[in-house]
Amino acid sequence: MTIERLYGAIVAQARLPDFYRDMGVPDTVEGRFDFLVLHMHLVNARLSEGGEAGVALGQGLLDHFFEDMDASLREIGIGDLTVPKKMRTLAEAYLGRSALYAAAMKQRDEAALSAAIARNILAGGDVTTARKLARYTFAAAEALREQPLERLLEGAAEFPSPAKAAANAN
Repeated sequence: MTIERLYGAIVAQARLPDFYRDMGVPDTVEGRFDFLVLHMHLVNARLSEGGEAGVALGQGLLDHFFEDMDASLREIGIGDLTVPKKMRTLAEAYLGRSALYAAAMKQRDEAALSAAIARNILAGGDVTTARKLARYTFAAAEALREQPLERLLEGAAEFPSPAKAAANAN
């Protein structure tokens, strides 16, 4: 139940219309996947700071994410023989993007994070638009860091307002 609740909070945030309407995230299967990956990364990065319990929940969250992706592929008609190959591609995408985001965020490098977001989420789109999303990402990471780990371990995650976070971040 905790994993489903936490995953639901992540999906709800990643699907907020503001991101698609006002902040340039493409409202496509790829755009939604990549934006969900960013939010999964943010929550898992925070959980990794929470000792064994946080790491275990993070792994369960990732397992649930990939089960959801598998079910989604099957729902849209991807054949049983093709699903494992597509899942491998999605897992590689998650790991690659997560590594890029982690490196840029560790250095607090807005330019590197903006470039990664432009390339991955905005499909090579405008870096100025990506900058807004990078600022939001830094604000969301900070908001997650400020939340007591116990709240996340109970399945609750609170994210900042997209527009406010993008406008107010340094």
